[in-house]
Amino acid sequence: MGTTLDVIKDAFPYLLQGLYMTVLISVVSIIISLVIGLIACFMRMSKYTILRYPAAIYVNIIRGTPILIQILFIYFGAPSVLDIHLSAFTAGLIAISLNIGAYNTEIFRGGIESISKGQMEAGRSLGFTYSQTMAYIVLPQAVRRMIPSFVNQLTHAIKDTSMLSVIGIAELTMVGQSIYAMNFKSFEILTMVALMYFITIYTVSLISTRLERRFVIS
Repeated sequence: MGTTLDVIKDAFPYLLQGLYMTVLISVVSIIISLVIGLIACFMRMSKYTILRYPAAIYVNIIRGTPILIQILFIYFGAPSVLDIHLSAFTAGLIAISLNIGAYNTEIFRGGIESISKGQMEAGRSLGFTYSQTMAYIVLPQAVRRMIPSFVNQLTHAIKDTSMLSVIGIAELTMVGQSIYAMNFKSFEILTMVALMYFITIYTVSLISTRLERRFVIS
């Protein structure tokens, strides 16, 4: 209840812990979502209907429902039917990963389809299999074009973690709420929370810019 400087000094260590949880969930979920997105992308591009349909349903459901509902469904809904128990951290990680994985699916698909079909034909004419051509020729070119979109998804993941406060995960937003509920300094605490989000996301944007310059395609 002291001066603004005292409030900031007292709250900063706790907000830093919340920021750590936010970044941890964001980074781990974006890694998992890349794997999910790549697998779902190849399923969507498959010539087999049994693979295409499940991937399309997954993408459409995730993109067609709010992430808050997805978080609540995974933490409360699914475990009650499947008779399993998920910790808040695990449920939150699964929800964010599945959500971003659906968008990454379309990013991968768009990136791969943006590469000229002649690249695939050239690889096959050199004796490469479909998988080898995709791995050594098409994907490396596509990934360079997809980097900005992937970094954009990371920024979304950082912001989406604020929704995890509804299931009790002590990420940055929840920690901030807990602090100003005790000291009633909502303006100061929310300003600090917003500033920490901004600095984190701006840092990610700077990294994205450097990656784009490094992997620029003529």
